[in-house]
Amino acid sequence: MSQKAASSTVPITVTEIEAIAKTRLPKNVYDYYSCGADEEKARDRNVYMLDRLLITPRVMVDVTHIDTSTTTFGKRHPFPVAFAPSAMQRLCHPRGEIETAEAAASIGLSMTLSSQSTTSLEDVAKACNISKPDGPDFWFQLYLTQDPEYSLKLIKRAEKAGYTGLILTVDTPVLGNRINERKTPLVLPEGMNLENYDRPKGERKPAKERIFLNAHTVEEANEIVKESGPTMHSSSLTWEHTIPWLRKATSMKIILKGIMTAEDAKLAVQHGADAIVVSNHGGRQLDLVPATIEVLPAIAGAVSGRIPVIFDGGVRRGSDVFKAIALGADLVLIGRPVLWGLSYDGKKGVEAICNILERELSRTMALAGVRSIKEITKDSLGIAKWNGFGISKL
Repeated sequence: MSQKAASSTVPITVTEIEAIAKTRLPKNVYDYYSCGADEEKARDRNVYMLDRLLITPRVMVDVTHIDTSTTTFGKRHPFPVAFAPSAMQRLCHPRGEIETAEAAASIGLSMTLSSQSTTSLEDVAKACNISKPDGPDFWFQLYLTQDPEYSLKLIKRAEKAGYTGLILTVDTPVLGNRINERKTPLVLPEGMNLENYDRPKGERKPAKERIFLNAHTVEEANEIVKESGPTMHSSSLTWEHTIPWLRKATSMKIILKGIMTAEDAKLAVQHGADAIVVSNHGGRQLDLVPATIEVLPAIAGAVSGRIPVIFDGGVRRGSDVFKAIALGADLVLIGRPVLWGLSYDGKKGVEAICNILERELSRTMALAGVRSIKEITKDSLGIAKWNGFGISKL
């Protein structure tokens, strides 16, 4: 086969890599990662509303040199993207989270390890030497449990291993109504476990959250909660108690993931969060909520630069990153695209996803007439009118 013919088979967009991943993953695994809650309208709206935003390019600007780099918490990144927490990555590749972490470290991006990872937080940390002063900036994601002491053990382990940020998921007092998961429950295969939890190796019982998800009546759901024990997600997080408790528990940065209103963004600043993530959990929690890009401008305005605003939801192109930055994000998380890259070709596949997004962002900036991340503002965007022809300025 000629070099030209061979190169034509290499995927050049995130969408193409997802299509390949779909053919390689078992159907129940692909469906688990791709599905949203209820009718999946929130998941689809994340993508749809990004598409409604249009870039209004300026010309006659010297764009010989494009600088896509940014800095978050004192760490420089080659472009404003980081990896969102995604559970059970060994379902996508035998080395799972290790391959993802190695890809993040090789490029210089931050990665958030899911507490529900199939590789222990210590093994991921060791693989990338995150405890070294010049090591990559990795964060750890957590669901607080009904018994906070159970969560405290995980927090202490993560800090000891070298993670610098604690991403607390605040939008999951209970699991959203994920119909696909209810009809086709995902069970880890033999030899694969949630390595951060104190569960017997090889135990195939579903977690209490999954049992709760399948409750058919409110009475049944309430009984499950009563009998759930200390490891079920806490449904009693509060501004007054949760963040102060975390401050006493760790010196890691405290980042709240799941902020969807300006009111909660202000409360996050008021109560001392170090950063927030504007997120609707990829549409996997409450359906029929706004797209994250819709609420981003109001949230960024409420924060007013006091803490970093991180964004996720529906990002599939470098131009999506551009749009999020224009509307006030300091950093953009990608979740499902990382999983598609991991399924496609492990570490190399994840690196391919990053290279695609970075190249697309750089090209978008040049064609839009902006030379650095700081120059990307809402003046570069318009929105397609609901009725009629043309666009409206934001």
